Amino acid sequence: MSFRQFRTGALAAALISVGSLAPTAFAQGGPQGPPPVTVSKPVLRNIVEMDEYTGRFDAAAYVELRARVSGYLESIHFQDGATVNAGDLLFTIDRRTYQAAYNQAQASLNTRQTEFDLAKLEFERYQKLTQTGAAAAATLDQRRQAFLSAQAGIAGARAAAETARLNLSFTEVRAPISGRISRKLVTEGNLVRENETLLTTIVQLDPVHFYFDIDERSYLSYQRIAKNGGNSSSGGSNGRGLKVSVMLTDEKAFTHQGVLDFTDNRVDASTGTMRLRAVFENKDQFLTPGLFGRIAVPGSPQYQAVMIPDEAILTDLDRRYVYIVGDGGAVQQRPIRTGSRTDNYRIVREGLKGDETVVINGLQRVRLGGGKVTPMPVELPQVWGGLMSLPQPAAPGGQQAPAK
Repeated sequence: MSFRQFRTGALAAALISVGSLAPTAFAQGGPQGPPPVTVSKPVLRNIVEMDEYTGRFDAAAYVELRARVSGYLESIHFQDGATVNAGDLLFTIDRRTYQAAYNQAQASLNTRQTEFDLAKLEFERYQKLTQTGAAAAATLDQRRQAFLSAQAGIAGARAAAETARLNLSFTEVRAPISGRISRKLVTEGNLVRENETLLTTIVQLDPVHFYFDIDERSYLSYQRIAKNGGNSSSGGSNGRGLKVSVMLTDEKAFTHQGVLDFTDNRVDASTGTMRLRAVFENKDQFLTPGLFGRIAVPGSPQYQAVMIPDEAILTDLDRRYVYIVGDGGAVQQRPIRTGSRTDNYRIVREGLKGDETVVINGLQRVRLGGGKVTPMPVELPQVWGGLMSLPQPAAPGGQQAPAK
């Protein structure tokens, strides 16, 4: 057989094979009815909407330690970054000069005390002599003047001794509050000046404060809710404040619970915001002043909300809508107005009543179906975990469709 005859026979066999397979492939790729989609009723639940704001932690108390007397720093009694208690000894300033001044003041006080005792004794003696006529009244006046002068002298000596005692005590710098101390800013042997030299700082970590700003509209909304007594979340610890929670930048849930305890007395005219503060217990001192966080504040009275996953919501410019499945699998668009998020669901403020059947997964197939779909009902969980937590609709040909 020649090469030309072999090539002609192979080409004919290939054409016959393609012709026999074409009807089968056409039959498999033909229409198979409306595409399947996952549908569900919206979640209905009594909730209190939580508004989120960004803020920063700050110390409940902050102290800059400065020397109250001048002198050379003699010793330091703490480790950098340690936790200290109120009254702990932190620094000692050379006290010899102040000890000598205190001793001198005590000696002067003793002298004044002796002069006072003598003046008092002579005054009382001349009082008796004057009554019997043995002493002149002028002499009694002189003794009275000496007694009063000695009385004033001892008062001044006592004040000088007290001042010397205070200066001596100020050579020992103690912690005024409990908290975490910073590093030492002055080393031993350096001269520290009265009320000038900064020695270190202390911050109180338990409790810790969280400051954040809210806009004017939100502030007015909170005021009206509080006025109407409509927020069931009010009443924090000890019956005061509003319960709030904070999430740190590396966390995915609001795990730190606190109480709103302060609202500023005026709206900032330059920014149009109001400063608020929440207080949090910090027994383990994990919450550090300066950290950023997001705070969740109850922003509505308790009501029954209609909620759906964000994955079910489509956007057309500034319009948001969902697909509603009716009788016979017919699909129609439904415009909605959305609100904040709760338990990973989006709150629907307008457009849904809660009894509709909404397309959750398979939104791209709605158009392919020409306005009709095959609904596959599922029940949404109380907390939305994403499309992968739901059964996926079957794709044409019996295969499982990927989540979209």
